[in-house]
Amino acid sequence: MVDAHVIDSVKIVTQIFDANPWYMLGMVLLGFIGGTISGFIGSGGAFLMTPGMMNLGIPGVIAVSSNIAHKFGKAMMGSKKHGELGNVDKKMGFYLLVTAAIGINAAVYVNKFFFEKMGKDGSDLYVSAFFIIMLSIIGTFMLKDALRSKRQPGTGPTDKLLKLSKKFQFKPMIHFKVANVDISLSAILIVGFGIGYMAGTIGVGGFIGVPAMIYLFGVPTVIAAGTELFLAMFTGAWGTFNYALHGYVDLRLVLLLYLGSLPGLYFGAVATKVVKELYIRMVTAILILLCVISRILAVPGNCKNLNMIDISKENIAMLETGSRIFLFGSGLVATFLIIYWTFSAKAKENKAAAALRYSGSVE
Repeated sequence: MVDAHVIDSVKIVTQIFDANPWYMLGMVLLGFIGGTISGFIGSGGAFLMTPGMMNLGIPGVIAVSSNIAHKFGKAMMGSKKHGELGNVDKKMGFYLLVTAAIGINAAVYVNKFFFEKMGKDGSDLYVSAFFIIMLSIIGTFMLKDALRSKRQPGTGPTDKLLKLSKKFQFKPMIHFKVANVDISLSAILIVGFGIGYMAGTIGVGGFIGVPAMIYLFGVPTVIAAGTELFLAMFTGAWGTFNYALHGYVDLRLVLLLYLGSLPGLYFGAVATKVVKELYIRMVTAILILLCVISRILAVPGNCKNLNMIDISKENIAMLETGSRIFLFGSGLVATFLIIYWTFSAKAKENKAAAALRYSGSVE
């Protein structure tokens, strides 16, 4: 028997699409933004897409589960492109997968618990709270490190955490050829669980996976991004299966997101080869923090509906509008910059090639 909360959520999604077809265009645009960012920073773009769906009225648990389903195909496309560019360490991806699957199962259980006990607003509040806490920490750290690299040109990601992590690296150690690093088996299994739990909770696994590979394991940024997308193929498939068993995956949302994200992936993946690593880290950090602000502005509405605070409807409406502006505004700006950098670099390459051909013909 299907849970009553699931039936209510399906009705909510159906009513949204029936009431305003522009929501469909909004989902496609959200998919394009997420796909472009996903290919660029290797995070899956879900840090923007999950709250984006929630801002459009989709219940948190449906947004997370549908985004995980969408993530599977998108990650497959992104991983293929990164693989062609030599950015994927498949061996590392498979080791991380061992405990990532367990983390996803745990997250599905917890998400299901909040949704069944507290309904849509309870689910939204749990997802938002987890999102705000975890991504505030990660975003602040990444921005601080990127600014340090900007002040000291030529420096890469800080190695402080790498040096600290090596003190806790216990045998057996495993060598990963593509990333050219040696990592403790226990460390990679712990990180794998964290990636799985985050992916299953808010549809974002890359924001533990990518920083962990960079700062704890010493993996180059582009390899970390490509490997995370490779891992996301499998975590996406497993997460989709587990959420679908409980009726939480909405295929309409998935297909609309695909329509926008698949073209966007190309631009993002190509941009990693023409944009400096520092800019990739800065864009990632700034986007995370702007999306965190967006979620903070959305929380009072959930709290009011759960009778946790007393606030006027006018103030709630103002906060929700601000939440959408921060989220979609930051996503659109980032997407524009990624596409601009890509076309600008390609134009320079074509100009240089034309100049070379011209000089050759003159000689």
